[in-house]
Amino acid sequence: MGRASVIVPGFSFAGLPAGIKKSGAYDLALIFSEKPAALAGVFTTNRIKAAPVRLAIKQISSQRGQAVIVNSGNANACTGTAGYKNAGEMTGLTAKTLGIPSALVYVASTGVIGRPLPMEKIRRAVPLLVKRLSPFDLDKAASAIMTTDTFAKIFTKKIRIGRKTGVIAGIAKGAGMICPDMATMLCFMFTDIAVTPEALDSALREAVRNSFNRISIDNDMSTNDTAMAMANGLLQNTPVAKGSPAYRTFANALRDVAYELAKMIVTDGEGATKLVEITVKGSRTGTDAERVARAVANSMLVKTAIYGRDPNWGRIIAAIGYSGTEVREDRIDIYLNNVRLVRKGTGTKKEPEARELLAEKNISLTIDLGMGTKSAKALTCDLTEKYIKINAHYTT
Repeated sequence: MGRASVIVPGFSFAGLPAGIKKSGAYDLALIFSEKPAALAGVFTTNRIKAAPVRLAIKQISSQRGQAVIVNSGNANACTGTAGYKNAGEMTGLTAKTLGIPSALVYVASTGVIGRPLPMEKIRRAVPLLVKRLSPFDLDKAASAIMTTDTFAKIFTKKIRIGRKTGVIAGIAKGAGMICPDMATMLCFMFTDIAVTPEALDSALREAVRNSFNRISIDNDMSTNDTAMAMANGLLQNTPVAKGSPAYRTFANALRDVAYELAKMIVTDGEGATKLVEITVKGSRTGTDAERVARAVANSMLVKTAIYGRDPNWGRIIAAIGYSGTEVREDRIDIYLNNVRLVRKGTGTKKEPEARELLAEKNISLTIDLGMGTKSAKALTCDLTEKYIKINAHYTT
């Protein structure tokens, strides 16, 4: 279904420029459910966590939520006790304006680390943000959470649950500090489908594991990574529970939404010109396949070769070798799109054909280890001079 305008029953959205960003761009977003929803979240594994992440981890045990307020342009990370207090004030002010308990409001932030939040600007903006809530303004919320992103990331999907049709929608941001095990990314997904908190948590973790934990732009991990899912149940279906017939349908759909958003993040990688989908198959275990996929996705030499249209498969096979997975060189096949570059560990002399394929924006890299039946995927992009320019002057 993609980015078509789809209303998610019971949810409304808002975005506006609060003045957090010097550019005057949208920088404050609100997601609101008309009734309390089941809520699940997955957060950065970085041991240094931003104030909003620490607050959300504390709140998440309730498995309930009704609103999420998000600011961009300031990470509210490494800001001490004042930063934690400011995160709490954002939830309290939003709750008071909405007329709901503060325990049902979550906050997320993204942007520059180490700078205090401009709370006066946020205090002035929240009432206006609440007034602007609309079921039609998902795009404004998506725009307001962007940092170095070049486009808003939105994806929606309709699915059948029993005899009813529900909607899952999601927005995300991320273009740099992107590495497997989350990234400097935010993602918020929401649905009118009734789902038990336990099933929602399980489905979200599975979706994140197969999407946002399989992407790489620059091997850096942020302090603010957050992925949340909300299910308000307005579809009035029998709640989807783990082990129920509908669970796999729901989990697969949530994973699809997350994967499409992950593809958008990598496509929009800072300075990137190419999206690369890596498929590793023929592995003894899924974990082994994932290790190989990650090693290749993270390789700076592979990423620069792709940018330079250099079919240097030696860099790929070297990354396979240091991935930590037991492999046999004489069993490895490597394909670039449909061109076999390597057969049983040796080159096929198809570099000229492969070089032409590397001119395309979407590239498929398939690695067959010849060791078993398991597989895994990862998403990466090329590494360009523009990435250096963007990050050399990020705060200046």
